Amino acid sequence: RYAKVTDARTLGEVIADADVFLGLSAGGVLKPEMVAKMAANPLIMALANPTPEISPELVKSVRNDAIICTGRSDYPNQVNNVLCFPFIFRGALDVGATTITEEMKMAAVKAIAELARAEQSEVAARAYGEKVASFGPEYLIPNPFDPRLIVKIAPAVAKAGMDSGVATRPIKDWDAYIQGLNEFVYHSGMIMKPVFSQAKMAPKRIVFAEGEDERVLRAVQVIRDEGIASPILIGRTSEINRSIEAAGLRIREGEDFEVIHGDNCAFFDEHFEEFATTYHRLMERKGVSPEFARREIRRRATLYGSLMVHLGYADGLICGTFGRHETHRDYVESVIGKQQGVDRCYAMNLLMLPGRTVFIGDTYVNYDPTAEQLADMTLLAAQEIRNFGIQPKVALLSHSTFGTENTPTSLKMREVLAILNRRAPDLEVEGEMHGDAALDERIRQSAFPNSRLKGQANLLVMPTLDAANISFNLLKVAAGDNLTIGPILLGAAKPVNILTPTATVRRIVNMTALTVVDAV
Repeated sequence: RYAKVTDARTLGEVIADADVFLGLSAGGVLKPEMVAKMAANPLIMALANPTPEISPELVKSVRNDAIICTGRSDYPNQVNNVLCFPFIFRGALDVGATTITEEMKMAAVKAIAELARAEQSEVAARAYGEKVASFGPEYLIPNPFDPRLIVKIAPAVAKAGMDSGVATRPIKDWDAYIQGLNEFVYHSGMIMKPVFSQAKMAPKRIVFAEGEDERVLRAVQVIRDEGIASPILIGRTSEINRSIEAAGLRIREGEDFEVIHGDNCAFFDEHFEEFATTYHRLMERKGVSPEFARREIRRRATLYGSLMVHLGYADGLICGTFGRHETHRDYVESVIGKQQGVDRCYAMNLLMLPGRTVFIGDTYVNYDPTAEQLADMTLLAAQEIRNFGIQPKVALLSHSTFGTENTPTSLKMREVLAILNRRAPDLEVEGEMHGDAALDERIRQSAFPNSRLKGQANLLVMPTLDAANISFNLLKVAAGDNLTIGPILLGAAKPVNILTPTATVRRIVNMTALTVVDAV
């Protein structure tokens, strides 16, 4: 149908005036001089992996009107079956389709096309770090990890299956079905995909206070493989190299990470006086003498890392795999300080439970926060949640539900609601309420039909540290299978996250990605 009879036998002979190049062959076969001969506004789909037939950079070196697609995630317009296969199968399975029809395939194609043309929401753009906000040459195809894919494609495929007569379990409540898809996305491993996608676009210099810890070194291996950060390790070079060799890791000093230590380290020696003087000036009215400042600089890794961030030698800090959260936080607050207008720092944890993902705060910092402080924390937490590509839905928890009790904590949570309604009228927040009402809309509606909160809450704000920490740790073990992210430090003037001694390698990697995104 499309083949032409010609004497041309090479790509260079047939490429002149071509509108489209579709390659599934080998890297480098399409040359810049060939691209220069193509018709106006050519569509170049160089899909060979891992090296495309021609790189976008080479195409742009010879013409600026080409529309370029590759099979790689580090270029715009990645062509990948991950955009359709999982969601076609999901839609087909959800209606019990006996086969996948052409109508179902076309429904998937049209849903992807509509999503590409859809206006980018603030949440999605922030989560994926998109440099363009609308359909065009740099955004022909949605991001493969866009959480909206399943919500758009699966229902379209399911409906096409019903319309074409192959569905054995037709869907009756479409609103409930789509809500269930949303909850599935944010419970699955895709929760960190938006964060990693943005981190990869702008890797930052992250300093690790406990650089000798084997978990940190294993995390650094993943961080370098993923390309999300440039690690700086505080520790003894000999111990770091010994641990790397013992663990069989591939990372190497100078190539994959830098090391900062107090023995014959050029950076340490060059900046020692600057760091000591800075710390003394910050703390001279809190009992810190010049000599004490010099001594602390040499022996407190979190202090040194905080100074690196404060002075601009690193973009963010990860600490806390050893020692008490409060000890690390004292150094962070003393050196880095808090955001303008923020009274204090707070901690939030993400917990992945069966069927839902929730954020809980304040899990580690403030014992009995005031209503104003809880409102501050809620706004900081909501901002952080948007980094995950999630729209925050806030429940203010209490032993009272919508005015049934008038105890100090229930009155405090009511005051939090009033403050938030004044300061953030567009925030979806409700309270005070029981925990079950926060997670089950039917229970909430029976108690308070006029609730502004719709669906399940994803940010649970507790009245005290006891309530938050106990709830988090019980749920983590009893229902969450230890699938957590955090604690996420809120309110610091610069990107910092303080972990806990139980942090896993994956948690360190996740928190590094979050720290990078906060630094962007």
